[in-house]
Amino acid sequence: MTTENPEDINQSAAPLLEHLIELRTRLIWSAGYLFVAFIFCFYFQEEIYRFLAQPFVDVSLRYGQDAKMIYTGMHEAFFVYLKVSFFAAFCISFPLISIQIWKFVAPGLYNNEKRAFLPFLIGTPVLFIAGAALAYYWVIPNAWNFFMSFQIGTQDVINGTDAAAMSKEHLAGVLSIELLPTVKEYWSLVMLLILAFGISFQLPILLILLARVGIVTAEGLAAKRKYMVVAAFAFAAVMTPPDPISQIGLGGAVLILYEISILFIRLTIKDRSDV
Repeated sequence: MTTENPEDINQSAAPLLEHLIELRTRLIWSAGYLFVAFIFCFYFQEEIYRFLAQPFVDVSLRYGQDAKMIYTGMHEAFFVYLKVSFFAAFCISFPLISIQIWKFVAPGLYNNEKRAFLPFLIGTPVLFIAGAALAYYWVIPNAWNFFMSFQIGTQDVINGTDAAAMSKEHLAGVLSIELLPTVKEYWSLVMLLILAFGISFQLPILLILLARVGIVTAEGLAAKRKYMVVAAFAFAAVMTPPDPISQIGLGGAVLILYEISILFIRLTIKDRSDV
């Protein structure tokens, strides 16, 4: 029966303790960045929410009506502002948090592994911003236009007749349907679309990493293209509101990224039979 040397146990425990101390340091720095960014964003909470609400304002003006939102709970607006501030703070501080992650991981990597890993670390936030920008500047305005097209206004029902000249009894029988979203509902929809597009734009990063370690190949991905079509639109149906603009936009973007990933893998990882 063999016995373990206490000195060997102490030596093996020392590196683990050093890693835990290093991890704690990086987490403290990351939490500090996030806290400072949150305080800054909470100070400008209304400006940030107005920026997120601008697509709704533009579409409302296009329909000739005032942009108006409501909140039905006493605390609803306050918690929405907290969530908006935290989300914006995370987006602002993410590059600094990524640096802390890199500082924790990099000492355990070889030089060639660092060169291979660093582009993906940089590409992740860039692709997320690209996906979020596509959602904010194209998908959200068109989706809001689709939702607001179901409104029924008094002028639409009476075909242009001057409503002021009509009797109150006549107007009372006219149906009017107007969109009046709550701040919580609007925030939930906007964040759902931004996160859905931001996360889906990470697909090239995932596929290229899998190709580099030999789990997938360009030929294998191309052969499964028909399954990807179904998966892309199923993912879009789950992650977006039930409107064709959002679902087609997200599903189409995922398929385009899938094809770009296949092309990039063929150009960068070719002539390797084991990949």
